[in-house]
Amino acid sequence: MSPDRFAVSIEGRDVELSNLDKLMYPAAGFTKGEVIDYYTRIAPVMLPHLRDRAATRIRYPNGVDGAHFFEKNKPGGTPDWVRLEKLPVPGSTKSRETIEFVVVDDLPTLVWVANLASIELHTPQWRIGADPDLLVVDLDPGAPAGLKECCAVGVLMRDRLAADGIDAYPKTSGKKGMQLCCPVSGTQSAEVVSAYAKKVAEELAAMVPGSITAKMAKAVRPGKIFIDWSQNAAAKTTVTPYSLRAGAEPTASTPLTWDEVIAMATGEAEARQFGAGEALARAEEHGDLLADLLRPGNAVPEPDRRR
Repeated sequence: MSPDRFAVSIEGRDVELSNLDKLMYPAAGFTKGEVIDYYTRIAPVMLPHLRDRAATRIRYPNGVDGAHFFEKNKPGGTPDWVRLEKLPVPGSTKSRETIEFVVVDDLPTLVWVANLASIELHTPQWRIGADPDLLVVDLDPGAPAGLKECCAVGVLMRDRLAADGIDAYPKTSGKKGMQLCCPVSGTQSAEVVSAYAKKVAEELAAMVPGSITAKMAKAVRPGKIFIDWSQNAAAKTTVTPYSLRAGAEPTASTPLTWDEVIAMATGEAEARQFGAGEALARAEEHGDLLADLLRPGNAVPEPDRRR
């Protein structure tokens, strides 16, 4: 084994680490060793949101300034103790009917994928073999709108969902916008959940057409918050809570309290993304603000087909 590679034992598993001094975020001087350290320390609150979900990794072998690629399938050299699940992938760009997905169920697997320069981790709204147990509202700002405006729309969306008995929990995206994550019953198909998300997004866009759009066309999005309801399609994934994001700085998708969202919306607090160190400190202070996502929520209203 070369000097820049060495094995460590994590929960009884041998995990090979390498090139820990390589800069993953050159502008911030943040190394691969620090990426691995972050994921190791955030694991207690992050792993429950990864468990039993097929993980999509975005890998940056030469750091965030270099080329990157999405990886759903198991990579070469995958240890035999990593959980794999063969799942259908309709519409695959590589014409594959199934893929052996990696499932990040434990700390050794999380460290292993981090060592592969998997800076970002994304997961679907469903657990393996089940219908969606999450509804996600992705709030994407079109410049000059930003996170402050996302927060204002987030409060509107929270109140609209609450009218249907759906609880919403906010987190930053780690990039420009934010997401509302909503536990649902897990008894309805992705088509039903996605249709409901679209209906609510279109309602809000009709209420505040100058500030909100539910249309994907980029031409209509400048200065508005795009409510991306399509994230609830079965084939879509959303950045996992606490995942790092690729950018100049090592930011993380960070859970918020509603008091913080309101303060950002009104200008009482700066509307901003949070760094890796801040995400760790917040988890130490608050625990997992998204813990309620791990319990079933209510079913979404379905159209009355008797009409």
